[in-house]
Amino acid sequence: MFVDMPLAQLLEYRPDRHEPEGFDAFWERTLAESRAHDLGAVFTEVETDLALVRVFDVRYAGFGGHEIRGWLLAPAAAEGPLPCVVQYIGYGGGRGLPHDWLTWPAAGWAVFVMDSRGQGGGWRVGDTPDPVGGTGPEVSGKLTHGVLDPDDYYYRRLYTDGVRAVEAARTHPLVDPSRVVVSGGSQGGAIAMAVSSMVPDLLFAFIDVPFMSHIRHAAVITDEDPYAELGRFLKAHRHRFDQVFATLDHFDGVNFAARNTTPALFSVGLRDGVTPPSTVFAAYNHYAGPKDIRVWHFNGHEGGESAQVTEHLRVARKLPAGRCTASQR
Repeated sequence: MFVDMPLAQLLEYRPDRHEPEGFDAFWERTLAESRAHDLGAVFTEVETDLALVRVFDVRYAGFGGHEIRGWLLAPAAAEGPLPCVVQYIGYGGGRGLPHDWLTWPAAGWAVFVMDSRGQGGGWRVGDTPDPVGGTGPEVSGKLTHGVLDPDDYYYRRLYTDGVRAVEAARTHPLVDPSRVVVSGGSQGGAIAMAVSSMVPDLLFAFIDVPFMSHIRHAAVITDEDPYAELGRFLKAHRHRFDQVFATLDHFDGVNFAARNTTPALFSVGLRDGVTPPSTVFAAYNHYAGPKDIRVWHFNGHEGGESAQVTEHLRVARKLPAGRCTASQR
């Protein structure tokens, strides 16, 4: 059993943020550099055995103009434009196969699934390479890849890919660009947090058990991966402590949360050792927009699983034809 803080304390937990100077300028420059490349979104309809769903293989230009792959699924009978969920994936996973993503089409929505560059070898297959290498020492996994410099850091590329995924989804005629929601759990929740702060006109954000929040705290209270990758790296690179965390501050969900005005639903598992509850509540309590959270008392990093999906669907049914307010939720 993992013990973090009592729920009453978590609900009030709002730690100081470590925000680097020039945080906004860093991300404005990052997005401007990637937007200098043609988005080049290509949707190729593919034949599957899913009689009630249309499936498109997706290619678009993410960070640095690099090709990012994905899926777009929509109900076969739909003429559009449809509300769309842009789905981000947890650590180590990839876009998988089309039949992995049937929930939202069954609910009458389109879903755009972004593959995570350089991942997909751990549990759900992916096939988008990360062409960037040679960024210094690292341990196995992505958390320390390029961690000595914010410009080289892996999550600079991944978060930017997430922004460009929204832009790509909005180009398809089946998608209503005014009714786009972002969603993800763990690493996917981190991407959803960052993207929804940098794309201010999203309809909603589902942010489940988010990784990459309150990172300095997470690194010292849990020995579970992926945060344990930082511990292994710093055990060897003792003199790099300040340099590493100065980089990570540019990617911390707490700093994105403080800027985020997109209405959002969070989730947390109170026995989660991967993204400890205090790290989730640090982001949630700093979150500037309309928000709610589902607390799963006896669950770990799985959070609410299918029960949380039920919450997503319930909220989605109530979303208006345009951005909602707290009172409309």
